[in-house]
Amino acid sequence: MKSRRDLFEIIFGTNTPAGRRFDIILLWVILASVLTVILDSIVEISDDNKSLFFILEWVFTILFTIEYITRIYVVPNPRKYIFSIYGLIDLLSLLPTYVSILLPGTHFLAIFRLIRLLRIFRILNLTRFLTESKLLYSALAASAVKISIFMLFLLIFVTVLGTILFVVEGGRNGFESIPQSVYWAISTVATVGYGDVVPKTAAGKFIASIIMLSGYSVIAVPTGIVTMQFTKSSGSKSKPTCDKCGFAYPENSRYCNQCGTRIQD
Repeated sequence: MKSRRDLFEIIFGTNTPAGRRFDIILLWVILASVLTVILDSIVEISDDNKSLFFILEWVFTILFTIEYITRIYVVPNPRKYIFSIYGLIDLLSLLPTYVSILLPGTHFLAIFRLIRLLRIFRILNLTRFLTESKLLYSALAASAVKISIFMLFLLIFVTVLGTILFVVEGGRNGFESIPQSVYWAISTVATVGYGDVVPKTAAGKFIASIIMLSGYSVIAVPTGIVTMQFTKSSGSKSKPTCDKCGFAYPENSRYCNQCGTRIQD
């Protein structure tokens, strides 16, 4: 019988042969469970195979429950794993099936099983993408104030122009209220242009042209702000990574935020 340490190496040791085999098997099981959810959403297929999908759902749920409990058992710090990103993903992918027992009619929550696909990043050992996502998050957080100010200006802009369109066009051309006109201004500045409301007068078309041209700034300005912050974040000092799973943890951490391994001082 394998020891707790051996199980830890198999489950979290993606660089070991046994760990690699475990991750490949887990990957196929995850993909099979996701495919089951997708096929179950097709009425023509699910109506003829209700019993099969019911059995498969519980088979996958039991397998993932065993895996989740095993992960909690083998990690040095279970609490760290439970509240880590992947720990929460594992838990959320299990709950829908059990909730459906207590609350009938919530079977649709099984779609949350799809979030287990996020674990592919770890299974394929693509930890560098996790690092890049952290850089992107830092860039977005640093840009939050500037983007908020820009969005406030944009809200004022579409409100003013929408109000002007309401006065110029009036209800006879579909601009029946100020909210309706603001909605049109938002869809136009976002370059969506549903076409459900269209200005008919020359003045209205002129204002619409201004909004269309200004729509380019909706993409250009926030993108430029985030790009600048992302460049700054990329140039900052890289964080240390866990020897077991490769996760980039804060410098003052005592345990890995992903697998719960104690970090050597």
